[in-house]
Amino acid sequence: MNAKPKETLPSEKTAEKNETIVNRLTSATLEGTQAKVIDIEATFTKGLPGFAIVGLAGNDIQESKERTKAALLTNDFVFPPLKITISLGPSELKKRGSHLDLPIALLIALNKTTIDEEGLFVFGELGLDGRVKPSSMLFPLILSLKEQGLISRAIVPQEAIVHLSHISGVDFIAVETLSETIAIVREKRFSANIQTFSYQAKKMEIGEEAYYYKEQYQSDFSDVKGQGVAKRASLIAAAGMHNFLMEGNPGCGKSMIAKRLKDILPPLIEEEMLAIAKHQFLDGTTPDFSPVRPMRAPHHTATSASIFGGGSTQARIGEVALAHKGMLFFDELPHFSKQVLEALREPLQDHRVLISRVNAKIEYEADIMFVAAQNPCPCGNMLSKTKACRCTEVEIKRYRNRLSDPFLDRIDLFVVMQEVSSTDKSDISSSQMHLAVLRAFERQKERGQKRLNGKLSEEEIETYCIMDAEGSRVLESAIGKFALSHRSIASLKKIARTISDLNAHVDIGKSDILEALSYRRR
Repeated sequence: MNAKPKETLPSEKTAEKNETIVNRLTSATLEGTQAKVIDIEATFTKGLPGFAIVGLAGNDIQESKERTKAALLTNDFVFPPLKITISLGPSELKKRGSHLDLPIALLIALNKTTIDEEGLFVFGELGLDGRVKPSSMLFPLILSLKEQGLISRAIVPQEAIVHLSHISGVDFIAVETLSETIAIVREKRFSANIQTFSYQAKKMEIGEEAYYYKEQYQSDFSDVKGQGVAKRASLIAAAGMHNFLMEGNPGCGKSMIAKRLKDILPPLIEEEMLAIAKHQFLDGTTPDFSPVRPMRAPHHTATSASIFGGGSTQARIGEVALAHKGMLFFDELPHFSKQVLEALREPLQDHRVLISRVNAKIEYEADIMFVAAQNPCPCGNMLSKTKACRCTEVEIKRYRNRLSDPFLDRIDLFVVMQEVSSTDKSDISSSQMHLAVLRAFERQKERGQKRLNGKLSEEEIETYCIMDAEGSRVLESAIGKFALSHRSIASLKKIARTISDLNAHVDIGKSDILEALSYRRR
């Protein structure tokens, strides 16, 4: 007898006729300042028509459903009568950002097309008419992905290219509309259509690295009359990015010197300019990508959260991190709260700011040059030869005790300003000082230093701060005479190294050590 043919179950017939295509695209989200890769998957199954996004999507991504629907419908796309599920992985990572609109819309529009492009990232917010719009999150995202070596090409909004083109090493495919993007993905036209930005600035090349700088002096040191010691200390601070404290009577020129310091700071490499721009985007401002180190000067009434960053739900960047690779200036230093001054010890030592919250811990880079100014007493006249000081000893002691020894130990240069005189004259300009900084910078880099003198580690100090015999004898004598701490000795060596660079000395000599000792805290 012939065997009966095996019957096919209804569920098996459905599976044969309706083979589900799972399409995938790649995007990213920010977790703090670090980009995390997101795998976006889409399935279309039989059932009650619907549209769901799963995978810890934030409110802005949930709102993406309505923007995506409107953009597709206004571009003559008909939604399939199926249940659409968009999955964002990894599922345990909180995602946020309207830039996920475009990849989600692409997966829906190309539901019958297999997308198998490895290493292609897609970013873009959608307008209701299908226009692809930029997001302030794009630059930090793509820069972080590039720093991690995770991205080589990306589809991005045309409007964002003015900023994104500064990031070299990534092939950008710029698009203006959803229809244009669908055509590119369907036809697999993934060749870059944007060239990398070329910096139009002065540069010096040392080895294989290019360093950019600007000869632009909004205020000039020639305006500062007298104060030869303070200006020399400013030059040393700028050349090595040393922390610097000025003390003097009101009106003697402390703030004038600080404001002029920012124009003579050392050059920047491309990565440093991008890191500065990344922090500015995180602050919600648009950078100009110029090779100028930032300067931040918060008022002493500013809160701890505004200076270091913070927030109850999402930690925002603060003034310290915004001064990354630049200068942070505190005027009227003792008037800042004790909490702020003590919290500043960590970024001065470790060059980072850590914000701890219940939901997350966020770390910002904060490689800063700290500059501060203060009066000698609450009334400011203690050092004056013509004005009487109105402060009691108790008031002066309380005023000075606001600055702890561990905090002051992290400042390299201390200068007591001279009283203003009618005979004071201008003796040096910003351009002259900047030229000296550039020459000292070149000597540091030619030695093979990755960091400037003021930021050297203990190991690097032993490698680069080499002293001759006389310099070593002077240092040994100073250690015994002034009972210098280990941190003070390291600071002294770094200052002497910068002075020797300004003096064009190969090794640190006796004169370099003696000048460095003149700037120590009394």
